[in-house]
Amino acid sequence: MPSSSVLIISKCTVYPECKSTINSLKLSVSDLPMLSCQYIQKGVLLSQPPFDDSFDLLTLLKLCLSRTLSHFPALAGRLNTDSQGHVHILCNDAGVDFVHAKAIHLSTAALLPPNLDIPPCFRKFFQYDNTLSYEGHYKPLVAVQVTELKDGVFIGCTINHAVVDGTSFWNFFNTFAEVCKGAKKISKSPNFSRETPFDSPAVLRFPAGGPSVTFSIDEPLREKIFHFSREAILKMKFRANNPGRKFSDSEIEPENFGKTTYNGENVRSNNKITPVTENELAKATAAISSFQSLCAQLWRSVTRARNLDASKTTTFRMAVNCRHRLEPRLEPLYFGNAIQSIPTVASVGELLSKDLSWCAGLLHQNVVAHDNDTVRRGIKDWESNPRLFPLGNFDGAMITMGSSPRFPMYDNDFGWGRPLAVRSGRANKFDGKISAFPGREGNGSVDLEVVLESETMAGLENDMEIMQYVS
Repeated sequence: MPSSSVLIISKCTVYPECKSTINSLKLSVSDLPMLSCQYIQKGVLLSQPPFDDSFDLLTLLKLCLSRTLSHFPALAGRLNTDSQGHVHILCNDAGVDFVHAKAIHLSTAALLPPNLDIPPCFRKFFQYDNTLSYEGHYKPLVAVQVTELKDGVFIGCTINHAVVDGTSFWNFFNTFAEVCKGAKKISKSPNFSRETPFDSPAVLRFPAGGPSVTFSIDEPLREKIFHFSREAILKMKFRANNPGRKFSDSEIEPENFGKTTYNGENVRSNNKITPVTENELAKATAAISSFQSLCAQLWRSVTRARNLDASKTTTFRMAVNCRHRLEPRLEPLYFGNAIQSIPTVASVGELLSKDLSWCAGLLHQNVVAHDNDTVRRGIKDWESNPRLFPLGNFDGAMITMGSSPRFPMYDNDFGWGRPLAVRSGRANKFDGKISAFPGREGNGSVDLEVVLESETMAGLENDMEIMQYVS
């Protein structure tokens, strides 16, 4: 495993190029619960930049970060709690941290070992370890760390989770890259409207000194990337949507995907390739999605690896974007958190004795049911009892899915090519925390960043029900 030593060379504050025209933004009922969560840490591994020295690279990145902040003035501000207890983002142009670091003993190849755990040195590529979002009252809301490597660079971005969700995070990161690449006008301007159902007069009270983290930050864990190709995920989706249909793995041939207009799925029967019927595929598409199928398989396999009692209840928690679920819809680029958490529960015995279709069906039903009325009920429920969002695996049987393979993570081309990989820091990680990223090749492939206890991870690696799909 490569050494995790990283040398900090310099640190400075970057200010927006233009002064903010927004005074403040009040945190919503979707923002406030995140004040007990740690800052989001996500970044991109890039090939060697085409600059003569690091000065040119840093000058470009600082200038473009300054310009990008002018489009995202909230990120250059600080949190403030008013006399009534409402928490606001003061858009006061206080600036963000910019850190230059070096780890020239590390190569990009060493950072991407095949079929091995994620090297712990990635944790050193981000600022604000163990920092709760509440601390944005006196710390910058953003820190960008640029780490020079032997043959590449890692750009790590850390942002306050009470200020952004994944949608807003990646819009900022993509815009930063877009500006660095030379765009004169950004393509996706954030929407700072606060006239939404999430805006509320409800007040969330905090203990003196602010909230505490809700999970152990010292727990020994393993972290590993599991890659699933488009073909593998389509196999899972087919199984999830066709309970009782008998076929072996060889009967769905990857080389035949994409040869029909019906999402490219084929079945081999009696040595003859037969397209799935339009009716079958229409039913499947209207029912359980590819991602729900993948989540269901992961839930089953991790639960089995944990060796839990059959009577124990297990929970799969999934964050969903509410922007398109509300009526009327929020703007797709609404800035802030617009997410809610969907818990799906089952007994361990049921989950493991029934098939993939049954498990995926549970997840699917909950996601489909999370409509406008459900979102609004969730808001009212929170208003009746304002509370922080508890992160963690409190009973040893929970899985929490975060991020999304739909986020445009590989659109972060700063001018010299797409990222080689997307990675995260140590923030908000505990046994059972999973993060979904798009695969680098796109086309529906998915990378799951899986965080588990060592014994559970070993069990997962030996679970052929899921490992047959991993490449």
